[in-house]
Amino acid sequence: MLTCLRDLDVLDEPLDARIGIAPDVALLVQHGAVVGWSLMDPARYLTAPSSVPDAAPPSIATRRLLTECLDLITQPVIWDVEDGDPAAVARLRAADDALRTQPEDRRRADALHTLIAQLVEDYAT
Repeated sequence: MLTCLRDLDVLDEPLDARIGIAPDVALLVQHGAVVGWSLMDPARYLTAPSSVPDAAPPSIATRRLLTECLDLITQPVIWDVEDGDPAAVARLRAADDALRTQPEDRRRADALHTLIAQLVEDYAT
């Protein structure tokens, strides 16, 4: 599940409700206000712009790589990438290589690779 919250203070108290608004998508409510959203199985919806998501379930490798890519583009790791930290850059290059060479689930891997390849070009060359 991928969750986006208004701020981390939301975690201090339980949610009042999860309101489903579309398949796999819910709004998160606390104290009568929307404080975030969640997406079940985000790997299922990886796609290139203006493309329909693949109906087949994502591969385990794609799910794992999505998690790694989200880690790489989220603070504080993205700051390390931008600062040229060798460990962060090595992780970025490893994700880039894994996405380029993943044999299955190519459409989703290619969609993720578009993002990671741009980061490699910007920060790891």
